[in-house]
Amino acid sequence: MRGPDLKRTRRARSLRQSDNDAEAVMWAELRSRRLNGFKFVREFPIGPYFADFACRECRLVVEVDGSHHANNPGDRERDRFMNDEGWAVARFWHIDVLRDKDAVLETLVQILDGRLTTATVNPEWRYSPSSAPSGHLLPANGEKGE
Repeated sequence: MRGPDLKRTRRARSLRQSDNDAEAVMWAELRSRRLNGFKFVREFPIGPYFADFACRECRLVVEVDGSHHANNPGDRERDRFMNDEGWAVARFWHIDVLRDKDAVLETLVQILDGRLTTATVNPEWRYSPSSAPSGHLLPANGEKGE
């Protein structure tokens, strides 16, 4: 049995303590299975990256981005990595989480319920499904659901 990766644990704890207003608002809605019973965690490590929020059951990453992320090629590389690892990625602007939280949460519910399955890019948010063969979210163990 392997022990915890102390360096990654310290980094995740540090990131959780320094969240911004929008991340705090989002966490208040996602924690304790408040969004339709889906369990989310914060600052979840995936490869060399840390997801702002992740639903391990549905393999969905949720990122809350500030303006410095606009047209950031590093984010596209990060999303591609996570997609290749079987994770879908939904990105929302910081300001949209603060101004129109309900619309953001409804979009997440559509993704989690399987009603949104195709890649989407628009000014308010971006969604990239996983590269999994089914083209939809997979359970964390990588097996297709029933």
